Amino acid sequence: MRLAAAVWLVLFITAYGWAYGAANFIRLCDVAVILTCLGILSGSALLVSSQAVSSLLVDLAWDLDLLWRLVLGRHLIGGTEYMWDARYPLWVRLMSLFHVAWPPLLFTLLRRLGYDPRGFALQCGIAAIVLVGSRFVLPDENLNFAHRDPFFHRAWGPAPAHLALTLAVLVAAVYWPTHSLLRSVFGPGRRRATQGAGAHV
Repeated sequence: MRLAAAVWLVLFITAYGWAYGAANFIRLCDVAVILTCLGILSGSALLVSSQAVSSLLVDLAWDLDLLWRLVLGRHLIGGTEYMWDARYPLWVRLMSLFHVAWPPLLFTLLRRLGYDPRGFALQCGIAAIVLVGSRFVLPDENLNFAHRDPFFHRAWGPAPAHLALTLAVLVAAVYWPTHSLLRSVFGPGRRRATQGAGAHV
């Protein structure tokens, strides 16, 4: 799995950097790809756990929106519009189907490495840093909704207030529920048993 992670990481960074530009890598979903691969390469349960907190619900929402668009011809949530944007090569757009593979991959990794509950706090910190950085990168693209929310398409006060609210919603609606689920499924007992068995990826 380490070899596959290394190959995918090189392909991902090369293709996305060429097609979308370096600024694309500040998107939380792309940060998750990079950190998950680094977690696989290092065998770090903490890194993998943090990106499971970040990605599971978001990837499932992406998958649902893509399926909705394919079946009904319109987007349910949004976020997959670029998959139909002919300005980008089809093969690069198809690479975004990693969103479909990522949830089962993360569950497989957690079964092997165990869930480290510190991943929740780590991901909250990562998200805070990324959100602040997103204010300064391509403001017209509203990366990570750092300028406008995805529902009402407006800013909620000055930058600090908007970023704080965005992070709070992300933590309350995505990170904490995912953390609670993973902690119950891959609890401390499971983690100790996995570590005792010398788990590796």
